[in-house]
Amino acid sequence: MAVRAVRGAIQVDADERDAILKGTTELITAVLERNALTPDDLISVVFTATPDLTAEFPAYAARLLGFTDVPLLCATEIAVPGSMPRVLRLMAHIETERSRAELHHVYLGGAAALRRDLPQ
Repeated sequence: MAVRAVRGAIQVDADERDAILKGTTELITAVLERNALTPDDLISVVFTATPDLTAEFPAYAARLLGFTDVPLLCATEIAVPGSMPRVLRLMAHIETERSRAELHHVYLGGAAALRRDLPQ
């Protein structure tokens, strides 16, 4: 079985706890569904948030979804001038038999503009 990584991002409406939890939940759910993954397939998940999102830890949304034994980490995305605001990102490390080409990275809402090369 191979170790692979799958990426995703979502732009949230505001630096509010509920917006961060809702957006993170939507992103996690979409990544799992589009890749036919379960929490048991996850090795770890790294979340980043742009510096303007500080109202809640994105990993808390994963804990609320039942990811109690998956190692989770939150970090701040670098503050590049002119970059898209209010973006949550994740990189999930997974165990899978699928090739990299068979994985589906997920970019939702305004964050879809970050990866125009990917199908929506």
